[in-house]
Amino acid sequence: MTTALITGSTAGIGAAFARRLAADGHDLVLVARDTKRLREQATELHDRHGVEAEVLTADLAEDSGIEAVAARLGDRRNPVDLLINNAGFGNKGRYLDVSMADELRMLKVHCEAVLRLTSAAAEAMRERGRGGVVNVASVAAFVPRGTYGASKAWVVQFTQGAARDLAGSGVRLMALCPGFVRTEFHERAGMGTDNIPGWMWLDADKVAATALEDLARGRSLSIPDPRYKVLLGAAKLVPRGVLGTLSSRTGRKYGPQ
Repeated sequence: MTTALITGSTAGIGAAFARRLAADGHDLVLVARDTKRLREQATELHDRHGVEAEVLTADLAEDSGIEAVAARLGDRRNPVDLLINNAGFGNKGRYLDVSMADELRMLKVHCEAVLRLTSAAAEAMRERGRGGVVNVASVAAFVPRGTYGASKAWVVQFTQGAARDLAGSGVRLMALCPGFVRTEFHERAGMGTDNIPGWMWLDADKVAATALEDLARGRSLSIPDPRYKVLLGAAKLVPRGVLGTLSSRTGRKYGPQ
């Protein structure tokens, strides 16, 4: 039986991955900041699916939290076969409206934590000759708008570059780029969503299922819905400067108010 470690496991896409992987018979290491929610989640998944669900409380905006998760990923006696780097958040406001402390905290979680945890997992996996890493990014990675999109663009570039470097090692790396997903993400950031059209929303369980299928196929990039594939394909045909203007207007119309 294999073991999957999921950061940000108690809500949204992370919780969807946990449900799917538990249903498929994988043991889990559940990582988040809220110990109570983690224990409740672990109990529910164990009782429903009969898998072992380990709880690891960690704040990935802190070095101590990153180090704790990296140590678990590097444990050769209890190996992790699949890492889902899902933890993340958004800041409400445009550039310079958000405090520098909050901007740096985002980069810590979205970039530094992803780098350090991917490296800890991939090193152990390469020794065994097998394993997988899914780094959750966003379609925001492909449009020039805001620090959030910039951080997710880094996740995509890093993951695809690392995937090429590890080709043939048995370790698969993939960046997952969903669009709007119905989770707690926007509420936690204080972002309104009433102005986002219904067709733009994705289901978290379907996103997780598609991502795991794409990882099994050996893809290094997963855009888990045909609608967003079409949108991103069209975006590639638009000049960069025009795309920046359009994304800014679209962000004001459909993004946080």
